[in-house]
Amino acid sequence: MRRIEQPGTGTPERIQWAECHGLRFPMALQAGLPLLEAVRRGFAAAGFTSGVVKLDGLALSPFAYVMPALSQTPEHAAFYSETFRPGGIARVELGAMTFGQRDGAPFFHAHALWTEAGGKRSGGHILPDETAVAETITVPALGLDGAAFVAEPDGETNFKLLGPQPAPILGASREGRFFALRVKPNIDFCSALEAFCVEQGIRAATIHGGVGSTIGARFADGGFVENFATEVAITGGGIVPVEGGFAAEVDVALVDCSGALASGRLQRGDNPVLMTFELVLEAR
Repeated sequence: MRRIEQPGTGTPERIQWAECHGLRFPMALQAGLPLLEAVRRGFAAAGFTSGVVKLDGLALSPFAYVMPALSQTPEHAAFYSETFRPGGIARVELGAMTFGQRDGAPFFHAHALWTEAGGKRSGGHILPDETAVAETITVPALGLDGAAFVAEPDGETNFKLLGPQPAPILGASREGRFFALRVKPNIDFCSALEAFCVEQGIRAATIHGGVGSTIGARFADGGFVENFATEVAITGGGIVPVEGGFAAEVDVALVDCSGALASGRLQRGDNPVLMTFELVLEAR
């Protein structure tokens, strides 16, 4: 199993989680608003303060992003590139967002692949403070009731990372059995989800959201990404029944630290998390 040493010491528990209720709903994002404010309003209108959003089809301008990069100091195992600000409208092809709070204010963590105005395809980490919605759109969202993603300092990676915490019941419309998760570094992503489902008695589940990083990537069709620093968005997947039990089937899109793009189904047992991976599981 590939492994990247982190600067700090991790906790024995490798999945941070909170059980909650949830509600899937269509979220309208208004043109002209900062993306962070548009998403905040969308969740607030549905009665939620935290959740996940699918970003496919979103048009952004102005737009700022960073890509994964090698760290220049021992303070981090990997870091971010300089900030890129392409002109014109960038259109998201595939992307996911985790929405919650940081320092008592709304915040999001979002990874995507997109096409820029000049036709260049790229991908990375969308910056909340410098990005706005260019065209009104309705996107799929999931609000959490009884849990929330909150950014806190992480002594293992030396980043401030979003992770799920129990939260007061909001009384919003809600349904089902949901689990907000953060998978920590250096464990295989699919295996971690499968082990979690065994512990919780889940035989089938749908993944909502999904923002994080893996140490390179190995795909089920034999494709691979060698560069270890990536930014990953889950494009679909879940826990599905197979002969003799169940398995995690997770489709992703990513960009690596060279700017190369890749997508496919993760190979089970061969995709350790680099820094973090947030998602929501809906038990079925």
